[in-house]
Amino acid sequence: MLETYGNKVFSELRVTDLSARGLAEAVGRAVGDGVLAPGSKLPPVRTVAAALHMSPTTVNAAWQLLRRAGTIQTDGRRGTVVATSRADGPGRYRAALRGRSGFALDLSTGVPDPQLLPPLPALAGLSPAPTSYLDEPVLPSLSAVLRSSWPFPCERIAIFDGAMDAIDHVASSLLRIGDRAVVENPCFPPLLDLLESLGVQVIGAETDDSGMLPSALAAGLAQRPSAVFLQPRALNPTGASWSPARTAALATVLATAPSVYAVEDDSAGDVSSAPAQSLGSHLPRQTVHVRSFSKSHGPDLRLAAVTAPAAVLDPVLERRLLGQGWTSRLLQHLLLALLTDPSSVAAVAAARDEYARRRHLVVTALAGLGLDLPAGDGLNLWLPVADEQAALISLASNGIAAAAGTAFAAGPTTPHLRVTVGLIATDHAAVAAHLADAARAPALSVAR
Repeated sequence: MLETYGNKVFSELRVTDLSARGLAEAVGRAVGDGVLAPGSKLPPVRTVAAALHMSPTTVNAAWQLLRRAGTIQTDGRRGTVVATSRADGPGRYRAALRGRSGFALDLSTGVPDPQLLPPLPALAGLSPAPTSYLDEPVLPSLSAVLRSSWPFPCERIAIFDGAMDAIDHVASSLLRIGDRAVVENPCFPPLLDLLESLGVQVIGAETDDSGMLPSALAAGLAQRPSAVFLQPRALNPTGASWSPARTAALATVLATAPSVYAVEDDSAGDVSSAPAQSLGSHLPRQTVHVRSFSKSHGPDLRLAAVTAPAAVLDPVLERRLLGQGWTSRLLQHLLLALLTDPSSVAAVAAARDEYARRRHLVVTALAGLGLDLPAGDGLNLWLPVADEQAALISLASNGIAAAAGTAFAAGPTTPHLRVTVGLIATDHAAVAAHLADAARAPALSVAR
């Protein structure tokens, strides 16, 4: 049945550009318009070629572009099918990045440049064995270093296995099935997946170049949520960072709902060019602040620091004792060494400057091509496009991968791509030209 449905669609598809890229764009548009639904089986290559009066070689090449763009996939005996919608349920982020292989320049990942990470010190001698399973879960010396750089005086501090591990524990403690939570729109897809897995209703709050809008937060609070999730710096995906004025304005709004906790994810951490901001400087009793060290010191460290009121963090840590117990003190010693060793500190500072330079070069080049974007912060750029599928295919045809903006949507949004500009080490003007072409790639019309 699906194959017959696919045959009908392809027999009616009008392709004005009889190239592999032209066909790929037309199919991408058919997927975006819902004419080809997720999971639909595509007809055999020769059937498509005969229907469109194209060569099988050209159709094969178009299919390769569509696979690389994540639009279609091979599904065992079912053959080639339309990929599951990027907006569907848990795993939307994995779906958005499906099929990302073989690219000369993969800007879809959001990861830091390995060449800009500080070298790790030798592990030998970093940590003695704990004397008890009930030793303090956070090294006192690491706690002191972290508190000295925290954006507000904190009551409790803990170390978790990365930012999402911390947010998972906190969200699972604060939220119940049927609760509501306010998030930025757009925001980090794994957060949306996590909240949906907990049975929490997501309320998207609009953002601008300085992060979540106070008016949008007020509208969200009117729906009586139990928590608000925000990124103070280098919002993934837009790169927005709070100013002190925006921080104060958001705190004023949140103060009207004293039972609602704000969970802040400072995911960029020490590679952000913006100063650290937190609602905790105004509302310490309502603020959970998470700082990740993945972007600055290495994703595989799996480390993040968390501060929160005792009423929030103590139950989380008690529950954790029944499972993992604590985050490796060996890794905590390693993080302490990285945060205090002068050469490591200098390496992180150099990485911060280099990420800012790369972003500036790309944004400036895009402006010269008629695309004016905010200066922003961090590793990622939020690129407005005419059509996401067409833009992904345009980039794929030039050996470049990016992430579709649909995966980041917590409500109505316009088409975008998230581009990890922090990975563009050279040829910034040339890459910007490809991004500009992708942004303007037209969505081809599809016969219905």
